[in-house]
Amino acid sequence: MVVKVSMPCERSRSRAMALAARADGVISVAITGDARDKLEVVGDGVDPVCLVSCLRRKVGHAEILQVEEVKDKKPEEKKPEEPKPPQPMVVHPPPHGYYSYHHHHLPPPMVACEEPSSCSIM
Repeated sequence: MVVKVSMPCERSRSRAMALAARADGVISVAITGDARDKLEVVGDGVDPVCLVSCLRRKVGHAEILQVEEVKDKKPEEKKPEEPKPPQPMVVHPPPHGYYSYHHHHLPPPMVACEEPSSCSIM
């Protein structure tokens, strides 16, 4: 949005910028115009009427010149990627003698998936 504010000196400009920056939803504030008398405010959910009334009380005369919704450029249409099936990992048992009790034979290797919710153990 663009707001015209009576800002005759640098002190009033910095005060107006500080007030606008503190408003809810404001992302950025800039001074524009040839006479440096316009505030360009960018934000999400900024209440222009509330901002202008605050500027009028604290700085001086203020009026709304333009309120516009800024839309982002359309992202390139991407084809939805097919989810890749999880790759099984071979997990070898610990070396012989690792346990506190002795086995005469080692259990077969286990197969585990990285995503246990979509894969069953074979």
